[in-house]
Amino acid sequence: MSNITVKEISSDLNLEIIFEGDNPILDITNSDINRPGLQLYGYYEYFDQDRVQIIGKAEWSYLASLSKDKRKEKLDAFFSYYFPCLIIAWNLEVFDELLESAKKHNRTILRTSLHTTTMMNKLISYLDDKLAPTIRIHGTLVEVYGIGIFISGTSGVGKSEIALELVNRGHRLIADDLVEIKQIEGERLIGSAPEILRHFIEIRGIGILDVKSLYGVGAVKNHVDINMVIELERWEENKHYERLGLDTQYSEIIEVSIPKVTIPVSPGRNLSIIIETAARNFREKVMGYNPANEFLERLKDNPLLNEDF
Repeated sequence: MSNITVKEISSDLNLEIIFEGDNPILDITNSDINRPGLQLYGYYEYFDQDRVQIIGKAEWSYLASLSKDKRKEKLDAFFSYYFPCLIIAWNLEVFDELLESAKKHNRTILRTSLHTTTMMNKLISYLDDKLAPTIRIHGTLVEVYGIGIFISGTSGVGKSEIALELVNRGHRLIADDLVEIKQIEGERLIGSAPEILRHFIEIRGIGILDVKSLYGVGAVKNHVDINMVIELERWEENKHYERLGLDTQYSEIIEVSIPKVTIPVSPGRNLSIIIETAARNFREKVMGYNPANEFLERLKDNPLLNEDF
């Protein structure tokens, strides 16, 4: 269920409030839209009552063709069914009988000047975003060579410092400390910063920095698709770390598997360059070239080298 209020949707989509029901929060559970032509005619089987209803010229013309008494009968039957709200497109006239039925059954009525199809497309995109599963995860989100990278790791491992170095090298900061992630279009994850944290980064010993102010608008971005996860962990002497890159690790975020690279942190390692290289390598793999597989093919052709591995 959404927490979209009547005032919020009217403000975001530039809708006129004709009548607001008693409940200021609209009970919208999906982004599907219904044009109630069949229902206004009298057919209510398979009526999806959880959808926002939109009246365009076709539905309006049908209602206009009816006598006042017949129009009142049809509209009263329609409004007796629950639905989140009704939007009237094209700035069409609101029939007196429609407003009376809305008030009688406590249904919210909104109106737009947009064409029906345009309004439907805009509303679907809006609701997809508002209804998307959302979580907040501690970490840092950057864009490196067009790749959205979520940097995770324990507190104090250096996530913010690495992000600042990447910004200094011409890449973009999306979020620091807390990342808001939405799942849209099935497997797509969009990361952004909560409004209060947007464009800020915390560097221990210095404090809070405004990256947009210090480095310019090109150093920040409001949101990005999350393509890979880089997990930073302190170097453990006896732990085995991936050397060839044959086995792809994954991190689960809102039940979506995202490729993950674990990078050990130790003094002297230039992690910003390593992350840049990881981003470049990810792009190569997406384009179909895997250097680890190429290396193995060379080993097969050279038995002397193969003995060393």
